[in-house]
Amino acid sequence: MNQSIKKQITGHPFLKWAGGKGQLIQQINNYLPDNISTIDTYIEPFIGSGAIMFWLLSAYDNIKHVVINDINSDLINIYRVIKKEPLDLISELERIDTIYKNLTSYDNQKELYLALREEYNERNSSSRSVRNAALFIFLNRTCFNGLYRVNSKNKFNVPFGKYKNPKICDRETILRDSELLQKVEILCGDYTATKEYVSEKTFFYFDPPYKPISETSNFNSYTKFDFDDNEQNRLKQFCDEISATGAKFMLSNSDPRSINPDNNFFDKLYQEYNIMRVDAKRNINSKSDKRGTIKELLITNYLKSSATTNSI
Repeated sequence: MNQSIKKQITGHPFLKWAGGKGQLIQQINNYLPDNISTIDTYIEPFIGSGAIMFWLLSAYDNIKHVVINDINSDLINIYRVIKKEPLDLISELERIDTIYKNLTSYDNQKELYLALREEYNERNSSSRSVRNAALFIFLNRTCFNGLYRVNSKNKFNVPFGKYKNPKICDRETILRDSELLQKVEILCGDYTATKEYVSEKTFFYFDPPYKPISETSNFNSYTKFDFDDNEQNRLKQFCDEISATGAKFMLSNSDPRSINPDNNFFDKLYQEYNIMRVDAKRNINSKSDKRGTIKELLITNYLKSSATTNSI
């Protein structure tokens, strides 16, 4: 095990994110490829909040080239702003934070939330800016359960949350993440574009929109594009392609068998690969009794040489 894994993790996600992988770092660490200390390129085609990426960058000095991607252009705008204009973003967030917290009533705070949500929804494909990044973060910090959900017109439609003192501007995290992002190449588009960076010393981590396992578990509408079973199949074909180059990959997804023991969708789809079931906490539910531990999948195209696991 690379001794650098014992370093303090200095990078953290700057967003709350449904399905964020911070809680799975230990399990993912246990199943990293044996040659992780010789990997020089890390690629994450569905970056989301970046929990795994920030952890790996903090833990493994040997990773010199990092490529991240997401089809959500508003999310990618934040990464680019934090990389290039962190102080401007902090200033904008501090202004919003002051206005918000000077409003002492719930109704007034909700009114501001709705006004800024409307401003955010007036954005267009060319309006990538510090202001839009700040609005995104504000909405993320003050909306219900930190969800990011848009409709078919790409309009953010999550209702106002009930937080007494949300941390709208996390200055330290933004500055730490900005430093780490200096070595990161940031793409925006279909995940297949990352294939041009593949080599035998490449490690992919896939965290795609999860396959819903119940009628109430569909939280993958973070873009106006659906990620249905056809997309799950297309992703598997992409995994086949990069696996053929000698690159290694790990993929996370829901475990349909958690709800229906006869639902072997992923077991059949990835039958030639290695499938592990790990415990994950379900935190996104309006009913507290529906939250708790559930199984998720980790799928790899490699096996660990040892059955022992390592602690961070």
